Amino acid sequence: MSGRPDRLSDVLEMRHIVKDFPGVRALDSVDFELRAGEIHAIVGENGAGKSTLMKILGGVYRPDSGEIYLQGKVYDIVDPRHARLLGIAVVHQELSLFPGLSVSENILAGEQPVRGPLGIVDRQGARTRATRVLAQFELDIDTDIPVRSLSIAYQQVVEIARALLQDARILVLDEPTSALTEKEKEMLFKAVRGLKESGYSVIYISHRLQEVFEIADRITVLRDGKKVDTVSSSSVDIDGLIRMMVGRTLTDFFGRNASIPGEELLRVSELSRGGRFRDISFFLRRGEILGFAGLVGAGRTELARVLFGVDRADTGTITLKGKEIHLASPGQAIRSGLAYVSENRRVEGLFRGMAVRANIVVTHLRDFSQFGLMRKKAEEASALESVRRLRIQTPDVERAVSNLSGGNQQKVVLARWLAVKPEVLIVDEPTRGIDVGAKAEIYALLRNLAAQGMGIILISSELPEVLGMSDRIAVLYEGRMTGIIPKSEASQERIMALAAGFSDSTEKGDGG
Repeated sequence: MSGRPDRLSDVLEMRHIVKDFPGVRALDSVDFELRAGEIHAIVGENGAGKSTLMKILGGVYRPDSGEIYLQGKVYDIVDPRHARLLGIAVVHQELSLFPGLSVSENILAGEQPVRGPLGIVDRQGARTRATRVLAQFELDIDTDIPVRSLSIAYQQVVEIARALLQDARILVLDEPTSALTEKEKEMLFKAVRGLKESGYSVIYISHRLQEVFEIADRITVLRDGKKVDTVSSSSVDIDGLIRMMVGRTLTDFFGRNASIPGEELLRVSELSRGGRFRDISFFLRRGEILGFAGLVGAGRTELARVLFGVDRADTGTITLKGKEIHLASPGQAIRSGLAYVSENRRVEGLFRGMAVRANIVVTHLRDFSQFGLMRKKAEEASALESVRRLRIQTPDVERAVSNLSGGNQQKVVLARWLAVKPEVLIVDEPTRGIDVGAKAEIYALLRNLAAQGMGIILISSELPEVLGMSDRIAVLYEGRMTGIIPKSEASQERIMALAAGFSDSTEKGDGG
């Protein structure tokens, strides 16, 4: 393999790393070691220092003090290009590929072989080199097709292959499975394990703790900019890891429903839209959390968009509190008593350049208008109450929402929709990309809302989340309902069977 490292005990040592930003110490004398042929996970809540430590390793930031040793020799990594020359490659959650270029052009970007005195690109040579580096992943990928036509998992492999071709010895994977199906995740894990067996060293960052135990040899925990400990993955369980991450025991992580579901609130009958989903029927009761599970492409988000009036159904009915409603726009949905937290908070959920205050009050600006003028003090008071209620961590409500952690950004989105006092709240992947402490707080918030009589539709790709939070679980497969299971009868195996298309007669007939 190109760039294969020597098998030394530690290929990387970061010693006493300190990094200060205005008003905050992001890293406080952090130590980190990485062995050859090791997959080493770094975990911690948002703000723990994971990204800052990796940005120092990748040359984005310079440490204020501390040393970095690569195979026993100290280096001052001055910029990302220098990091790459030293054999360090970072594969970010947002990939840096060229979608319109071919697989081989992406893998060999900036390093394509040329022939002849005119320096014409040797396309056959490029294909050969790209195919050779991809062969180590045991994947059959056509190197001539545009990279945008590949799944996200295959695109990640292409980015990893590009790093290996540039003689990377240390590979940093940042939230690599956040947008992958279970099958794609296993394919990526197989590729990463293959790199480990060949002696490469991998740093793995993820909020999905179950995956950390699946893939990592050792785990380093950071909290508030300090290293808590480094442990072998076999010497600790998830509860112990969470305790190290948050500094306390999170008892009853998913919480318990504080009320018994009441009367029927929402009923959906024979709802269909184009090729997205068809003949979907279910009901939702007051105080109930109804989970929706299924593989990527099953139609869960498409259904949510119709329920919120973003898209129109072709056939079927939606009944709220016994009255049939026709939703032609999100505005109509809001006025009817529905709210929707999108799965993509960065693109669809937030005005990233605006303040926390503006993001919270934007759905009910009329409440702050008097004689055509906005009452800013009233806006501030309302936003401050939401910040207090949802425990949003921000210095003030005028802080740009983009400066908040992922968990606090998600709370801002929730605060916005709770301000309109909906009767039905649809949350799509509400904890994607946020840390375990923030997850527990959002779970507690959803439980509290259900206890107050709100009906909640929870869409999630994380089966433990669906099982832990839902009173009933509806499962979709390729746009159709394969079953609705009460919590007492649900299991990961049963949900996965339904998500793979095996129908279940349980409660399917009337949607509940």
